[in-house]
Amino acid sequence: MRIFYLAVALSLIFSATALAQQSAPQAVTPDQVHWTAGTGDMAGAQVAVLTGDPTKPGPYVMRLKLPDGYKFPPHFHGGTEYLTVLQGTFLVGVGDMPDSSKMLTLPAGSFGTMPAGTHHYGMAKGETIIELWGNGPFSMTMVKNSMR
Repeated sequence: MRIFYLAVALSLIFSATALAQQSAPQAVTPDQVHWTAGTGDMAGAQVAVLTGDPTKPGPYVMRLKLPDGYKFPPHFHGGTEYLTVLQGTFLVGVGDMPDSSKMLTLPAGSFGTMPAGTHHYGMAKGETIIELWGNGPFSMTMVKNSMR
């Protein structure tokens, strides 16, 4: 019976240690943001992952630095996308065909969500930095037969 209690106690200690490591505070200052060149559907943008791993299950936070006029053609995500505009202006529209007259203008300080599976498109006005977060894995699927 003592071995059982010892095993339970050790299990609790190891679980508490793992939880403490997972919930340790994290801070990233602007000079610590590591920007890399976007690839694939993000070519032309710069990407910085602040926490988590967008390619794996679990929470992530990343930033995109977009040059003036950068466009995201119609696409959708496998999970809900949460977005904050940190700098510049981001325009977003819903649907399969881009229509600038139907785009919502989000200036710096704006927040928005895009439910999983919603077809949408976006564009940067001025150099724009957006912060995206959600639960991975992050996916971005282009809408077929849409006009760029």
